[in-house]
Amino acid sequence: MGSICFYEPSEELQERYDLAAERIREIPGEHCLPERFWLYFTEVSDFVGQVQEIYERQRSGQLERRTEEEGKRDNEAFYGRLAPGTYEKGMLNPAHAVETLGEEVGGMLSFLYSDMLSMIPAAFEGRQDLLTIWSELFLQVYGCFTEELEGADSRWEFTPEQLHNISRNVKDAVYWFYHDYCEIFAAEPVMTMVDPGYDFFTSIVMDSDLSDNRYLYRYGSFIGENELRMADFLRGLPEEKIAAMARTFTEGYRIGFAVTRKDITKKKTVKIEFPIGFERVVREAVKQFADMGLSVVISRESVTSFAGRGNGKRGCYSTSPNRQFDYDHKDDRAYYFDKSFVERRLEVLRDTFEKHREQAAVYGGPAVIEVFGETPFEPVNKPEKKNYSQKQNELNVYHASRSGEITNTYVPGDAYSFTIIAFPLPSIGPDFEEIFARTVEVNTLDYTLYQRMQQKIIDVLDQGTHVHVTGRGDNHTDITVALHPLRDPAKETNFENCVADVNIPVGEVFTSPLLEGTSGVLHVTKVYLGELCYRDLELVFEDGMVTSCTCGNFATEEENRNYVTDNVLYHHKTLPMGEFAIGTNTTAYRMARDFGIADKLPILIAEKTGPHFAVGDTCYSHSEDVPMYNPDGKEVIARENRFSLMRKEDPSKAYFNCHTDITIPYNELKDITVVCEDGRQIPVIRDGKFVVPGTEELNLPLE
Repeated sequence: MGSICFYEPSEELQERYDLAAERIREIPGEHCLPERFWLYFTEVSDFVGQVQEIYERQRSGQLERRTEEEGKRDNEAFYGRLAPGTYEKGMLNPAHAVETLGEEVGGMLSFLYSDMLSMIPAAFEGRQDLLTIWSELFLQVYGCFTEELEGADSRWEFTPEQLHNISRNVKDAVYWFYHDYCEIFAAEPVMTMVDPGYDFFTSIVMDSDLSDNRYLYRYGSFIGENELRMADFLRGLPEEKIAAMARTFTEGYRIGFAVTRKDITKKKTVKIEFPIGFERVVREAVKQFADMGLSVVISRESVTSFAGRGNGKRGCYSTSPNRQFDYDHKDDRAYYFDKSFVERRLEVLRDTFEKHREQAAVYGGPAVIEVFGETPFEPVNKPEKKNYSQKQNELNVYHASRSGEITNTYVPGDAYSFTIIAFPLPSIGPDFEEIFARTVEVNTLDYTLYQRMQQKIIDVLDQGTHVHVTGRGDNHTDITVALHPLRDPAKETNFENCVADVNIPVGEVFTSPLLEGTSGVLHVTKVYLGELCYRDLELVFEDGMVTSCTCGNFATEEENRNYVTDNVLYHHKTLPMGEFAIGTNTTAYRMARDFGIADKLPILIAEKTGPHFAVGDTCYSHSEDVPMYNPDGKEVIARENRFSLMRKEDPSKAYFNCHTDITIPYNELKDITVVCEDGRQIPVIRDGKFVVPGTEELNLPLE
């Protein structure tokens, strides 16, 4: 299939683009606003001019002919404004913008500038339509200021009333921009998910000369040391090693369909998500997926507030030039987020899926490469950062629920699968190459060995009605997890014997807890979830529901509670315990200890290095009716809880559209004990060591 363009080029669009570009070039010379505002509009106008210049070079084909040095220079010109030292003193920083431009408009203008950074990748993709509408919005906002010039006093300052009018008009302009162009911003993620014809990224992966790093600058994304060094490192590996890495990834995807008894032959597309720099591996994966009859789709990471910029890396992504920038702006959608906007967005989502119904039906799900090893990040909570109101938090929950329902209608969860694998970044430290090699070993451990030992653990767990977990040392975890009753223990089990398929690497047994009777305190002294650090994270459960949450990151209890509520509970007032698991990958744990990288492991690996508890949906979300069997032939019956049972009567109450794993590392773990109906107590782990007969080998890396 040939390339598809998102828009139809036209004389009208060209004229709009030219008019906007010319008008923006005039702004710096007008100097008609109070100095502080003139400086802002001049800075952003100059930025737009840079974008226009890159776009013209893209249209003429010059970008593909740049040297590596030219590509690097362009990249620094665009993204240097986000470098920590520069960012703090610039208008992209909401704290500086509010200090300079005032509380009335400073935050909004900082948000607008941050969203306009999406013009950079738009120019590299040749998106004249996006460049035009962003330029027109910027001019409209500029007009909100110039319209208030009449009556400004001789000191060239606006009155409070004028600033209030400007603020209202800017907010309206932004609101209607996102409302009116929802058909672009809400539709395109669906289109790029299901249609391989949108091949901007695929063509870079498959057609570029990977023998040097020039190709990295074709994306229009930030390219830093991690991307450059990763590409260099992978370039030096032999072809057979690259093929083996890709094979682990693609086979995990295929096996994911097989173990859940889903027919992969009914699927035609797979979405690869990967970090820039991994093109050699991804190119091989594309070929291997083609051998399975699957075409690859690739889309860009979120680059606007509309798409959720700052809330995790998905798609084709690069490391962040400044994670404080991401955190400062991650809730910018609050500037325009209301019920009408949400309903409009849901309407476009539904209409887009309907137009692409046949393609959505043959979409197989994502195959994801994650990375780890960035310097641990603890955000500064700036008062100038935009936050959602309570009403908006409720809307966020509603929006996530309804969009989840719509997506599941066209891409049923019981018919698709996924796989995830993780590798270290060069920034993990001087032992990067050795850690990378050890990670490859962890990702390819003998799953049959783990399968046998995990079955022995499951045989003990299935004897109980509850599991009691306690911490040691500074960890004060004391929690009891209730298990579903087994009607026929000879044919049924509560725990899935999880090997390396959808979640690579191997190493866990997990269940969906019975909520009633699941109560206690979950505590971890330090944990990284996503890209955020939590110190002394604590969740209290009663009958399976979170009743309180806190951490020790900030000075006030309110800040700590809000931090956990926003980033772990995802704005819900409470969440159920959706999963309880025992990780068995002590080899991964030992690797983390040997290299001192426990605080840098992604949850994908960290969850295998101790027991973990997930808040949110179960692991069987939208797939509860699909029977799941362990290798011993027993059916895993713990696929439900009292919320998912409501999916047929009221789907909006059945799912929470989030799932966050929290792991207790072995060194903070005291005991895991199975409590039986007859009063027996059978230890699985005692003082951090496995004690089930036949699992002794798991303790070797713990010595």
